[in-house]
Amino acid sequence: MEVRTFGDLIDWTRQLHEHLASCLAHCATEHEEERAQMLLNYLAAHEAEMQRVVARFEQQADTKALKTYVYDYLEHKPIRTHRTCDAPYAELSFDDICHEIFDFHEQAISLYRSLAGKAEIPETKELVDALLDLEEHEAMRLVRQTGRMKDV
Repeated sequence: MEVRTFGDLIDWTRQLHEHLASCLAHCATEHEEERAQMLLNYLAAHEAEMQRVVARFEQQADTKALKTYVYDYLEHKPIRTHRTCDAPYAELSFDDICHEIFDFHEQAISLYRSLAGKAEIPETKELVDALLDLEEHEAMRLVRQTGRMKDV
């Protein structure tokens, strides 16, 4: 997908979360370790919820912000999901799955942090700040929840 506007960026982010949720759910059924299956199911549900929340941004965001071009995005390295279902999470250990998911969210945070520092239009700045807050909050929640799962 070519990202030209902030609306495109939000849609692209939504699609990344959706793809990740689908892949995690698929891999949960194939993983041999029960604890990793629980983790993958939890992460799949979390990513599906993230997809729904990001979709609401598309529906509720200021039209002016959504139509603003994202020139600086082109200079940022695209987010890599690292894994597809061709190289599934089903083959990774509990800790490796956590590492991959944390890295994915850290890339999203880095992207939004970069864009927030460059946003010139107040509506766009507000939109990017809200997306950044969402990603940071959810990343912290994932770290806490997966830490608790390690203790089980």
